Order: sequence, then structure tokens, then C-alpha cells
Amino acid sequence: MKPGGFLADTTALTGRSLRHIARSPDTIITTALMPIAFLLMFVYVFGGAIHVGAKSYVGYLLPGIMVITIASGISYVGFRLFLDRQNGMFQRLHSMPIARSSALWAHVLTSLVSNLVSVAIVVVVAFLMGFRSGAGVLPWLEVVGILLLLTLALTWIAVIAGLLAKSADGVGGFAYPIVFLPFISSAFVPTRTMPGPVRVFAENQPVTSIVNTIRDLFTQQPVGSDIWVALAWCAGILVVSFMAAMRLYRRQIA
Repeated sequence: MKPGGFLADTTALTGRSLRHIARSPDTIITTALMPIAFLLMFVYVFGGAIHVGAKSYVGYLLPGIMVITIASGISYVGFRLFLDRQNGMFQRLHSMPIARSSALWAHVLTSLVSNLVSVAIVVVVAFLMGFRSGAGVLPWLEVVGILLLLTLALTWIAVIAGLLAKSADGVGGFAYPIVFLPFISSAFVPTRTMPGPVRVFAENQPVTSIVNTIRDLFTQQPVGSDIWVALAWCAGILVVSFMAAMRLYRRQIA
């Protein structure tokens, strides 16, 4: 493989994937629609009955909606990967003098870009609904960093689903538990309001630490140990899913 080949090949294939999305922006719009619907419903329908202290409910809710947006978006990664397997795109790419792993990385980088755009759309809607944050540039960059790390970790899970799926319906089904996970966390209500067993689960699953960290950054509160727990969860999921996906990919193309 020529020097710099992996970077050049990945860049070219990522450009191909991004052009597909640019020609069909409904993927990003569809990804953002469900989280926006949740945001509108919980703020304007249930918000009056949910008490989160002095904080505005839209500000309390937004971090969890961001996580749901990413969880919804990654299903498209697995679907696009499945289509590339079905239509023989991988075989054609592997017959060319390119870095073989660049085909996977192109899908992963496309996921990062498309999910970042979807989250940005959700944040704009939240601002229109009254969300405000006094956080400076650095806390916002920290929020973006956490969300990118989460997207990267979940995307590699989607890659595994795309490599294993036998049907288009099957490849999308893996995302449902991930989308549902924020509902059993501190994303919508404080965990202290939950019954014992549910509260224990909610306080010890990754979404709660991620949501709490982002919420504290938005409100300029000390993040405490939550940020380290959030980063540990994201990094752990990323390492395990990346290694599993690459091993599965090598077995399939061997």
C-alpha cells in the first residue's frame, strides 16, 4: 500500500458517502424529527407536571434528547453498510489497490458528520423553545467532544450490526434498545423519583453520567466524577466495539 494510502482512500470514500447524504438529506431530517418530537411533547405536554427544581425543563431535557438523536442516527450507518455488502460494493472496492479498512472508516466518519448536523438542528429547535446557556466556548467544546466520542462508540456497534445483519429490517432493530436507554436514566426526570430497582439501574448506566455531565456543563455547575464515568463508558464501549467490528470485518473479507 502506498504511503498515506489509508488517509487518502478514507477521505475519498468518506466524500462518496457524504455526497450520497447531500443528495438525500432526508436521512438527517428523519434522524432529527423523532428527537424534536420528543422535545416538543415532553416540554409542552408533560413539562408542566414534571418538576426539576429551578431549572427550565427544556434545558434539563436537551442533553437526553441529544443522546437520543445520536442513537437514532447510528442505525443508518448499519443500513448503509448492509447495502454496500448486498450490492457488492465491498467486493469492488477490495479488488482495487486501496486500504481495506478505509471502507469501514468512511462509514464511521460519515456518521460523525451527519450526527453532528442532526444534533445541531435539535439544539437550534431547543433555542427556539427557550433554551439558554451561560456556558462559554470551552464547556461547549467539551460537550461536543463527549458527543463525538459517544457517536464514535455507538457507530462501531452499528458497524457490527451492519456486518452481521441478514436483512434490512434486522440491521435497524439493534438501535431500538439504545434509543430506549435514555428513558431509564436521568434524561427526563431525576433518578431520585424512581422506585428502588429502577433507580439503581438508572444511576449506574452510561446515559445518566453522560446526560448529567452535559447538563452541568450547560449550567456552569461542577461536573464532579460524572465526566470521568461518562468518558470511561464511552471509551470502553468504543474499544470493545471497534475491536469486535474489525475482527468480524477481517473474517468476512478473508
